[in-house]
Amino acid sequence: MTLSPLSIRPIHPLSRRATLALAVAVLGAASPLVQADQAPERRNVVSFSTSATQEITQDLLVVTLQAQRDGSVAAEVQADLKKQLDAALSEARKAAQPEGMEVRTGAFSIQPRYNNQGRITGWQGRAQLVLQGTDMSRIAQTAGRINELNIIQVGYGLSRKVREHNEAELTAQAIASFRGKAQDMAKAFGFNHYALGEVAIQSGEPGFEMRPQLAMMKSAMADSAAAPLPVEPGKGVVTVTVSGHVILTP
Repeated sequence: MTLSPLSIRPIHPLSRRATLALAVAVLGAASPLVQADQAPERRNVVSFSTSATQEITQDLLVVTLQAQRDGSVAAEVQADLKKQLDAALSEARKAAQPEGMEVRTGAFSIQPRYNNQGRITGWQGRAQLVLQGTDMSRIAQTAGRINELNIIQVGYGLSRKVREHNEAELTAQAIASFRGKAQDMAKAFGFNHYALGEVAIQSGEPGFEMRPQLAMMKSAMADSAAAPLPVEPGKGVVTVTVSGHVILTP
Protein backbone atom coordinates (compact mmCIF):
# COMPACT_ATOMS: atom_id res chain seq x y z
CA MET A 1 0.00 0.00 0.00
CA THR A 2 1.30 3.42 -0.94
CA LEU A 3 0.95 6.25 1.58
CA SER A 4 0.09 9.66 0.25
CA PRO A 5 2.55 12.37 1.17
CA LEU A 6 1.64 14.68 4.09
CA SER A 7 0.59 18.05 2.85
CA ILE A 8 1.05 21.23 4.90
CA ARG A 9 -0.93 24.30 3.90
CA PRO A 10 0.33 27.71 5.01
CA ILE A 11 -2.09 30.06 6.78
CA HIS A 12 -3.33 32.71 4.45
CA PRO A 13 -2.40 36.27 5.51
CA LEU A 14 -6.08 37.17 5.68
CA SER A 15 -6.68 34.27 8.06
CA ARG A 16 -3.92 35.55 10.36
CA ARG A 17 -5.51 38.99 10.52
CA ALA A 18 -8.93 37.47 11.23
CA THR A 19 -7.51 35.38 14.07
CA LEU A 20 -5.74 38.41 15.52
CA ALA A 21 -8.87 40.52 15.31
CA LEU A 22 -10.87 37.82 17.09
CA ALA A 23 -8.35 37.68 19.95
CA VAL A 24 -8.38 41.46 20.35
CA ALA A 25 -12.17 41.46 20.33
CA VAL A 26 -12.30 38.81 23.08
CA LEU A 27 -9.80 40.68 25.24
CA GLY A 28 -11.58 43.95 24.66
CA ALA A 29 -14.91 42.43 25.66
CA ALA A 30 -13.43 40.99 28.84
CA SER A 31 -11.81 44.19 30.05
CA PRO A 32 -15.08 45.96 31.00
CA LEU A 33 -15.94 43.01 33.23
CA VAL A 34 -12.76 43.55 35.17
CA GLN A 35 -13.42 47.26 35.47
CA ALA A 36 -17.01 46.67 36.61
CA ASP A 37 -15.72 44.99 39.77
CA GLN A 38 -13.86 48.11 40.78
CA ALA A 39 -15.80 50.48 43.07
CA PRO A 40 -16.30 53.96 41.65
CA GLU A 41 -14.12 56.63 43.17
CA ARG A 42 -15.91 58.87 45.67
CA ARG A 43 -14.73 62.44 45.80
CA ASN A 44 -15.92 65.49 47.73
CA VAL A 45 -18.43 63.43 49.71
CA VAL A 46 -19.37 64.32 53.29
CA SER A 47 -21.50 62.08 55.54
CA PHE A 48 -23.36 63.38 58.61
CA SER A 49 -26.72 63.34 60.41
CA THR A 50 -29.10 65.77 62.09
CA SER A 51 -31.92 65.23 64.59
CA ALA A 52 -35.00 67.00 65.87
CA THR A 53 -36.40 66.09 69.30
CA GLN A 54 -39.50 67.11 71.22
CA GLU A 55 -40.77 66.19 74.68
CA ILE A 56 -44.51 65.41 74.70
CA THR A 57 -46.95 64.65 77.51
CA GLN A 58 -48.07 61.02 77.25
CA ASP A 59 -51.74 60.80 76.36
CA LEU A 60 -52.26 57.01 76.23
CA LEU A 61 -53.00 54.90 79.31
CA VAL A 62 -52.93 51.09 79.50
CA VAL A 63 -54.15 49.31 82.64
CA THR A 64 -53.81 45.54 83.02
CA LEU A 65 -56.03 43.74 85.56
CA GLN A 66 -55.70 40.10 86.52
CA ALA A 67 -57.56 37.36 88.37
CA GLN A 68 -55.60 34.41 89.77
CA ARG A 69 -57.04 31.17 91.10
CA ASP A 70 -55.73 27.88 92.53
CA GLY A 71 -57.53 24.56 92.78
CA SER A 72 -57.21 20.80 92.66
CA VAL A 73 -59.29 20.39 89.48
CA ALA A 74 -58.26 22.18 86.27
CA ALA A 75 -61.82 22.44 84.94
CA GLU A 76 -62.98 24.13 88.14
CA VAL A 77 -60.12 26.63 88.06
CA GLN A 78 -60.91 27.43 84.44
CA ALA A 79 -64.62 27.85 85.09
CA ASP A 80 -63.95 30.16 88.04
CA LEU A 81 -61.59 32.34 85.99
CA LYS A 82 -64.07 32.55 83.11
CA LYS A 83 -66.81 33.61 85.50
CA GLN A 84 -64.67 36.39 86.97
CA LEU A 85 -63.47 37.54 83.55
CA ASP A 86 -67.01 37.65 82.17
CA ALA A 87 -68.15 39.79 85.10
CA ALA A 88 -65.21 42.16 84.65
CA LEU A 89 -65.81 42.40 80.90
CA SER A 90 -69.48 43.18 81.44
CA GLU A 91 -68.60 46.05 83.77
CA ALA A 92 -65.85 47.42 81.52
CA ARG A 93 -67.95 47.34 78.34
CA LYS A 94 -70.47 49.72 79.92
CA ALA A 95 -67.86 52.49 79.75
CA ALA A 96 -66.11 51.46 76.52
CA GLN A 97 -65.57 54.20 73.96
CA PRO A 98 -63.67 54.19 70.63
CA GLU A 99 -60.14 55.50 71.22
CA GLY A 100 -61.22 56.83 74.63
CA MET A 101 -61.25 53.41 76.29
CA GLU A 102 -60.91 50.13 74.43
CA VAL A 103 -61.47 46.85 76.24
CA ARG A 104 -59.73 43.58 75.41
CA THR A 105 -58.78 40.36 77.14
CA GLY A 106 -55.16 39.57 77.88
CA ALA A 107 -53.41 36.36 78.87
CA PHE A 108 -55.49 33.36 79.97
CA SER A 109 -53.56 30.32 81.15
CA ILE A 110 -53.83 27.30 83.46
CA GLN A 111 -50.74 25.45 84.61
CA PRO A 112 -50.16 22.46 86.90
CA ARG A 113 -48.44 22.60 90.27
CA TYR A 114 -45.92 19.88 91.10
CA ASN A 115 -44.56 18.46 94.33
CA ASN A 116 -40.98 17.37 95.01
CA GLN A 117 -41.64 13.99 93.39
CA GLY A 118 -42.81 15.64 90.14
CA ARG A 119 -46.46 14.73 90.65
CA ILE A 120 -49.29 17.16 89.94
CA THR A 121 -50.81 18.41 93.18
CA GLY A 122 -53.10 21.11 91.83
CA TRP A 123 -53.68 23.77 89.22
CA GLN A 124 -53.19 27.50 89.07
CA GLY A 125 -54.57 29.87 86.49
CA ARG A 126 -54.73 33.54 85.59
CA ALA A 127 -56.92 35.68 83.37
CA GLN A 128 -56.21 39.26 82.33
CA LEU A 129 -58.27 42.21 81.19
CA VAL A 130 -56.72 45.25 79.47
CA LEU A 131 -58.15 48.78 79.39
CA GLN A 132 -56.46 51.11 76.90
CA GLY A 133 -57.20 54.57 75.57
CA THR A 134 -56.71 58.31 75.76
CA ASP A 135 -59.54 59.05 78.22
CA MET A 136 -57.51 58.53 81.37
CA SER A 137 -60.30 59.60 83.70
CA ARG A 138 -62.71 57.07 82.19
CA ILE A 139 -60.12 54.27 82.42
CA ALA A 140 -59.19 55.15 86.01
CA GLN A 141 -62.83 55.13 87.15
CA THR A 142 -63.59 51.88 85.32
CA ALA A 143 -60.56 50.14 86.81
CA GLY A 144 -61.70 51.23 90.26
CA ARG A 145 -65.16 49.70 89.76
CA ILE A 146 -63.88 46.26 88.70
CA ASN A 147 -63.57 44.39 91.97
CA GLU A 148 -63.19 40.89 90.52
CA LEU A 149 -59.64 41.57 89.24
CA ASN A 150 -56.54 43.20 90.70
CA ILE A 151 -54.46 45.83 88.94
CA ILE A 152 -51.02 44.42 88.16
CA GLN A 153 -49.59 46.97 85.72
CA VAL A 154 -50.08 50.53 84.50
CA GLY A 155 -48.41 51.84 81.33
CA TYR A 156 -48.19 55.24 79.63
CA GLY A 157 -47.37 56.10 76.03
CA LEU A 158 -48.30 58.26 73.06
CA SER A 159 -51.35 57.67 70.90
CA ARG A 160 -50.86 57.14 67.18
CA LYS A 161 -52.54 60.43 66.32
CA VAL A 162 -50.32 62.51 68.60
CA ARG A 163 -47.17 60.63 67.60
CA GLU A 164 -47.74 61.00 63.84
CA HIS A 165 -48.63 64.70 64.18
CA ASN A 166 -45.42 65.46 66.05
CA GLU A 167 -43.32 63.24 63.79
CA ALA A 168 -44.47 65.22 60.75
CA GLU A 169 -43.34 68.50 62.32
CA LEU A 170 -40.06 67.04 63.55
CA THR A 171 -39.31 65.53 60.13
CA ALA A 172 -39.60 68.95 58.50
CA GLN A 173 -37.30 70.42 61.16
CA ALA A 174 -34.71 67.65 60.79
CA ILE A 175 -34.65 67.99 56.99
CA ALA A 176 -34.25 71.77 57.21
CA SER A 177 -31.40 71.27 59.67
CA PHE A 178 -29.76 68.72 57.34
CA ARG A 179 -29.91 71.11 54.38
CA GLY A 180 -28.56 74.00 56.42
CA LYS A 181 -25.68 71.91 57.73
CA ALA A 182 -24.87 70.69 54.21
CA GLN A 183 -24.64 74.26 52.93
CA ASP A 184 -22.44 75.28 55.87
CA MET A 185 -20.11 72.34 55.23
CA ALA A 186 -19.87 73.17 51.55
CA LYS A 187 -18.75 76.73 52.36
CA ALA A 188 -16.35 75.52 55.05
CA PHE A 189 -14.63 73.21 52.56
CA GLY A 190 -14.37 75.91 49.90
CA PHE A 191 -17.34 74.88 47.74
CA ASN A 192 -20.38 76.89 46.73
CA HIS A 193 -23.04 74.20 46.41
CA TYR A 194 -23.85 70.60 47.18
CA ALA A 195 -25.87 67.74 45.69
CA LEU A 196 -27.83 65.26 47.76
CA GLY A 197 -26.58 61.69 47.84
CA GLU A 198 -28.28 58.88 49.71
CA VAL A 199 -30.43 60.08 52.62
CA ALA A 200 -32.35 58.08 55.26
CA ILE A 201 -35.03 59.34 57.66
CA GLN A 202 -35.73 57.48 60.91
CA SER A 203 -38.15 58.24 63.71
CA GLY A 204 -37.70 57.07 67.28
CA GLU A 205 -41.00 55.77 68.58
CA PRO A 206 -41.19 56.10 72.36
CA GLY A 207 -41.99 52.95 74.27
CA PHE A 208 -44.46 52.58 77.08
CA GLU A 209 -43.46 53.61 80.57
CA MET A 210 -44.58 50.64 82.63
CA ARG A 211 -45.34 50.98 86.32
CA PRO A 212 -45.95 47.68 88.13
CA GLN A 213 -48.59 47.82 90.84
CA LEU A 214 -49.08 45.70 93.95
CA ALA A 215 -51.38 42.76 93.31
CA MET A 216 -53.61 43.82 96.19
CA MET A 217 -53.37 47.57 95.66
CA LYS A 218 -57.16 47.87 95.85
CA SER A 219 -56.99 47.06 99.53
CA ALA A 220 -55.58 50.57 99.93
CA MET A 221 -58.87 51.88 98.51
CA ALA A 222 -61.03 50.01 100.99
CA ASP A 223 -62.74 53.23 102.09
CA SER A 224 -64.44 53.40 98.70
CA ALA A 225 -65.07 50.30 96.61
CA ALA A 226 -65.43 52.38 93.44
CA ALA A 227 -62.48 54.72 94.06
CA PRO A 228 -60.75 55.57 90.77
CA LEU A 229 -57.22 54.46 90.09
CA PRO A 230 -54.76 57.31 90.72
CA VAL A 231 -52.96 58.10 87.43
CA GLU A 232 -50.32 60.66 86.51
CA PRO A 233 -48.81 60.55 82.98
CA GLY A 234 -45.22 61.51 82.38
CA LYS A 235 -43.32 62.81 79.37
CA GLY A 236 -42.40 60.97 76.18
CA VAL A 237 -39.64 61.97 73.77
CA VAL A 238 -40.09 61.77 69.99
CA THR A 239 -36.96 61.99 67.82
CA VAL A 240 -36.56 62.14 64.03
CA THR A 241 -33.08 61.66 62.54
CA VAL A 242 -31.97 62.46 58.99
CA SER A 243 -28.67 60.83 57.99
CA GLY A 244 -26.82 60.44 54.70
CA HIS A 245 -24.18 62.08 52.53
CA VAL A 246 -23.88 65.03 50.19
CA ILE A 247 -21.53 65.70 47.28
CA LEU A 248 -19.78 69.08 47.40
CA THR A 249 -19.83 70.95 44.08
CA PRO A 250 -18.20 74.17 42.82
